[in-house]
Amino acid sequence: MSSRDLASYLFLALVWGSSFVVMDHNIHAFGWAGSVAFRSFFAAGTLYLAARASGRKLDFSCGPFPLFVVGLATVALQLGLISYGLPRIGTAMSAILVATIPLFTMLIAAAWGVEQFRLSGLVGIGLGAVGIVLLVGFPAQPVTPSFIIGCAATLGSTLSAAFGSVYAGRRLAKTGSWEITIGAFFFGGVLILPLIAFVPLPGVPGLLDVASLLVAGVLMSAITYVIFYRLIASIGPTRAISVEFGVTGVAVTIGTLLLDEPLTLPQVAGGAVIGIGCALVLGVIRLGRAEAVAEHPGA
Repeated sequence: MSSRDLASYLFLALVWGSSFVVMDHNIHAFGWAGSVAFRSFFAAGTLYLAARASGRKLDFSCGPFPLFVVGLATVALQLGLISYGLPRIGTAMSAILVATIPLFTMLIAAAWGVEQFRLSGLVGIGLGAVGIVLLVGFPAQPVTPSFIIGCAATLGSTLSAAFGSVYAGRRLAKTGSWEITIGAFFFGGVLILPLIAFVPLPGVPGLLDVASLLVAGVLMSAITYVIFYRLIASIGPTRAISVEFGVTGVAVTIGTLLLDEPLTLPQVAGGAVIGIGCALVLGVIRLGRAEAVAEHPGA
């Protein structure tokens, strides 16, 4: 990994790890559907206007369909489901479940022929499943239907994120990160916007609410997703998505230390088990003479 890729990796971990707090505020101010839709349009609009102002030429010759798919997976479903689940399970719990994204990424990449199954990867997937059981089965809060739905929605968001990253690496390898980000957030926003009719805004947002939404749209979406899609093209989808380890660490620290969100010892153990499982999936930890991860993001 080059120094530029490493800097991008660390930046994404810090910004996305902090984004859970901002996301939680926006959900309460705009509703989960409104927060995702408005954030998406801010992100797409900011990048498009920046490109026009700087004279940057945008090339959308890839066509609308792959951008629609990425927008559906990484914006409408990923951000929509995690926004729906976060108020029900809390920041720390959401962040730990997000760490399962590399597990799903490997499964999808292997099924798609982008990567091959390895012994360490299979063991890692098994450990990840055990970790999820520990997280969901021994919560610090009562197991209510709302909690179960929140966990299911968050896991659905991680599966969508995994699919979107592999799809983007495979189908949009020759498309610029600006174009992918603009297209994904535009289509994602269009898909989520009609849901506001069923999930109306809780009230009239204040200036602080609008400012928080701008931070989410510009910094935590427009800028970070451009960096992320470039990182996928540079180091491959599975290695790029492993940034969720760092995201989880930052978010759990904020949730438990600053927001006083409780975690049980089995949940902490579950998070550790998921981390080990993902390390095996990514080849950070190897079993025997396991083969190196073969990534072909442009295949």
